[in-house]
Amino acid sequence: MSSTEQSDSHAAAPLEVPPTGRSRRAGEGETLRSVSLPGLTLSVRGRPAARAGLPPALYVHGLGGSSQNWSLLMRELADTVDGEAVDLPGFGHSPPPDDGNYSISGHARAVIRYLDATARGPVHLFGNSMGGAIATRVAAVRPDLVRTLTLVSPALPELRPQRTAVPTALLAVPGAVTLYGRLTRHWTAERRAREVLALCYGNPASVSAEDFEAAVAEYERRLALPYSWDALARSARGIVNAYTLGGQHALWRQAERVLAPTLLVYGGRDKLVSFRMARRASAAFRDSRLLALPEAGHVAMMEHPGVVAGAFRDLLRDTDTGRG
Repeated sequence: MSSTEQSDSHAAAPLEVPPTGRSRRAGEGETLRSVSLPGLTLSVRGRPAARAGLPPALYVHGLGGSSQNWSLLMRELADTVDGEAVDLPGFGHSPPPDDGNYSISGHARAVIRYLDATARGPVHLFGNSMGGAIATRVAAVRPDLVRTLTLVSPALPELRPQRTAVPTALLAVPGAVTLYGRLTRHWTAERRAREVLALCYGNPASVSAEDFEAAVAEYERRLALPYSWDALARSARGIVNAYTLGGQHALWRQAERVLAPTLLVYGGRDKLVSFRMARRASAAFRDSRLLALPEAGHVAMMEHPGVVAGAFRDLLRDTDTGRG
């Protein structure tokens, strides 16, 4: 039985990364639609490709984020791929899954079900943070669905995580989210957004006033959802559970099984995924290349979308010409 078919009674969830950009459901030039699948409904964000016939791409967001986290990179790559970004179950505009399973395996199943149902595969698969772990699992168990793999600060197990990442991991502890909510009940949406941007960006000052206002508006919307905190806590637990799996289901073991050419993107100022993990990831993924961005934080595709897009085009060109 593959890891995506395992049952995880604990489920998953984690840190909120409110999108910077327009606060509307679908930004300028984007579409947003709802796709019903067995046991779940996914909200899917798209941007029309610059021309017909471009290869398909799918973007998977990170811990507590949404499809909007990929809007800037999708715009950059609209002339290269036909891109779509999913809101994982319980995040963005997607409702919780029917079975309440927020595990890495559960999220991977959601991505696989979407690709199978739409027959879009094989795709150029992108993942950030938790989405990077999900994308790794999808590429390992369903290589037929993945043409290339691009991972931005993937949440793969670290033996010695950075101190700045510990509070996020603690969200997995039963009751921690309730305690956190009690301690921060007086925080405004502005303060919550500012704290998260400081955690995720290498240079939070680069976020414009307009984009910050959009992040605040998105935070307010999420906090009003009755399942927001539950999804957050259970996703954090799902990541911790995935880190403890051994054997063929271990994430690093699955990274070694990935056949697709892989682009790894790591930020030198990442406070959640240590930059030192770039070396281990480069060794684990058999056909990989590394883009190191010393000034970037945890969401390089939001801070430096043009640079990430250029590195992906290089990967695509070299893969197509057999030089990957």
